[in-house]
Amino acid sequence: MSGMNIKKLRDRLYEIIFEADTRTGKIFDVILLIIIFISVLLVVLESVPGIRKNHHDFLVISEWIITGIFTAEYILRILIVKKPAKYIFSFYGIIDFLAVIPSYVGLMVVTYQSLIIIRIFRFLRVFRILKLTRYTVAGRSLVRALWASREKISVFIFFVIILVIIIGTLMYLVEGEENGFKSIPLSIYWAIVTLTTVGYGDISPATPIGQLLASFVMIIGYAIIAVPTGIVTAEMIKPSTPANTQVCHNCLYDNHDDDALYCKKCGTRL
Repeated sequence: MSGMNIKKLRDRLYEIIFEADTRTGKIFDVILLIIIFISVLLVVLESVPGIRKNHHDFLVISEWIITGIFTAEYILRILIVKKPAKYIFSFYGIIDFLAVIPSYVGLMVVTYQSLIIIRIFRFLRVFRILKLTRYTVAGRSLVRALWASREKISVFIFFVIILVIIIGTLMYLVEGEENGFKSIPLSIYWAIVTLTTVGYGDISPATPIGQLLASFVMIIGYAIIAVPTGIVTAEMIKPSTPANTQVCHNCLYDNHDDDALYCKKCGTRL
């Protein structure tokens, strides 16, 4: 095969594997998404003793088939990028590596079940797949809203921290150790659980004053939960810049505008 044909094949594979603007790229991502979900489902089923015992061979064979697919895809990604090292040590590169390594390590490690948490990391690959255009725009809109709200949310969280410290201290003074509030940190824990409306019930006030204070905390808890939602929503309704799924061949940067012809980061033509 001539050098020109190899370059065309490499560019074609790059377009299919790293981008989702084309029909073949979308098909590739959808197939990969299905495989990821099947892989995670197998990990979940394998944790059930009865299923693991009765269907051990099926689970093992299925795991190796999926590992083979992920391995081939990982190697292919390394071969078609211009700077393999940059991809290997990138966030997505590390996630892709974690998707294939558990099965191979399991051949040498006796406690293979300890690797189950690493296999669950395959689910993080969904974030790569969700670079389909419609999800990319929505995702970047959400990230932009969160980033734009960071100062307001930080002030809000700081206020909540002060509030639970004050409430926890008051509850410690009101209830005391005899009613289960054995320390201020424990009382602050109660304040957090109550303010967030979780309510484990492991600690509860026994005195009328303590119950009155608890009622106040419960009521303001509903209002506090709505505050960050309103802050982020206000930012999300602002117009966002259109985006696409193009990935720079040179530096793997992928945060480009919809009409971008050159990479924002290194200037390489897209």
